[in-house]
Amino acid sequence: MIKKILLLAFLVCGSAAMLAQTTITGTVKDAKTGEALPGANIKVERKAVGTNTDFDGNFSLNVADTPPFSLQISVLGYKTEKVEVTKNNQKIDVVLTENETFLDEIVVSASRTPERIMESPVTIERLDSRAIKNTTSPSFYDGLENLKGVDINSNSLTFKSVNTRGFATFANERFMQLVDGMDNSAPGLNFAVGNLLGISDLDVKSVEILPGASSALYGANAFNGIMFMRSKSAFDDQGVSFSLKRGITSQKAAGDNEFNDFNIRMAYAFSDYFAAKATLSYLKGTDWYATDYRDEIDGTSMSHSGNTAYNGLNMYGDEVGTTLDFDALAGTPAGTLGATRVTRTGYRDIDFMNNEAKSVKFGASLNYRPLGDDRLEIIWNTKFGSGNTIYQGQNRYNIKNFTLAQHRLEVRGKNFFVRAYTTAEDAGDSYDTRFAAINVNRACGI
Repeated sequence: MIKKILLLAFLVCGSAAMLAQTTITGTVKDAKTGEALPGANIKVERKAVGTNTDFDGNFSLNVADTPPFSLQISVLGYKTEKVEVTKNNQKIDVVLTENETFLDEIVVSASRTPERIMESPVTIERLDSRAIKNTTSPSFYDGLENLKGVDINSNSLTFKSVNTRGFATFANERFMQLVDGMDNSAPGLNFAVGNLLGISDLDVKSVEILPGASSALYGANAFNGIMFMRSKSAFDDQGVSFSLKRGITSQKAAGDNEFNDFNIRMAYAFSDYFAAKATLSYLKGTDWYATDYRDEIDGTSMSHSGNTAYNGLNMYGDEVGTTLDFDALAGTPAGTLGATRVTRTGYRDIDFMNNEAKSVKFGASLNYRPLGDDRLEIIWNTKFGSGNTIYQGQNRYNIKNFTLAQHRLEVRGKNFFVRAYTTAEDAGDSYDTRFAAINVNRACGI
């Protein structure tokens, strides 16, 4: 009987120990004004466990950890404070001081390891999560144009090309675009297709741009600069968020057309060791119609009527032609009947081009921390994108049903990382409109 009582007492005490929690309460205020700071982050150091202050600056946090441990208290625009928790039911009153400078921002693009921006050996332009949220541009990618030394060339509604320090081209082959360390360039094109197949607006943590030559660290493709986009952590940025942008695009030739951009992001930490996230983006609109049919030479002719050598700007296939020597054909002396150039039938851009702009992006990651904190993390990340767009280079290209898939495995510590990734591309039904029109004429015997 005594053994049963002792066993029962042991089980009860053991269960109580396993269910024991440490409770911390307190307030967070401004050191200068004494006013409460709502929305401040209270987080257990090195773990994805925390809470936020309410409207009055108060907080209450229950954790399974046993003291002693440390809490990190932070809020945007203030210096982060660290407080030691030494006992259960401890009350903590914290005052935060404002940041007078942003030179202590952490960047990774300059030397591939985290360092303060003031210690960076090169110039870095940075767009953080706050700037991304406050930008008045349709997307964070369009908002990059507000950074110093950065220009955005628009090929079409969904195809933007980033250029720095005067390297202004519609397809900047020597500018590298990295998403979480993966080169986002399409292998077949040798340049990035803007953010058509990139990262979701809701999942962007920061964007760093090195305007100068960075080939020493990133290879010859970074000769004109590099853009490094980092996504949010599944451990540190949990929850469900979504956005919906709607509007119209208006053009005389195309009329009024709807524009829709939907994004959703879900992230959850199942424990201190395992977390996962998924993102989905869908964009659909109508691209601008190209309807300038003036002749490239005289600038006035609009068709072959009165101009047998007609070659319209937004007409394809009429570049091919031949010179007819009527004197040679009729056997008359040279100069009697003369000669003229005759071009083939052309096709209008609107009849040959798919103007539907569409983008579908999906991303997922599985994150594992073997030590239960951020000292070591193993990440498996998958990104898939598909879409339609228009690329305007030397010729006009219809990028249709284009897909790009990337898979990444990374082991990351405080001062090191080992990363391996693969990229797969499928051009789908894409084509060069100029040569497609020429081949149509050939197939028809024209």
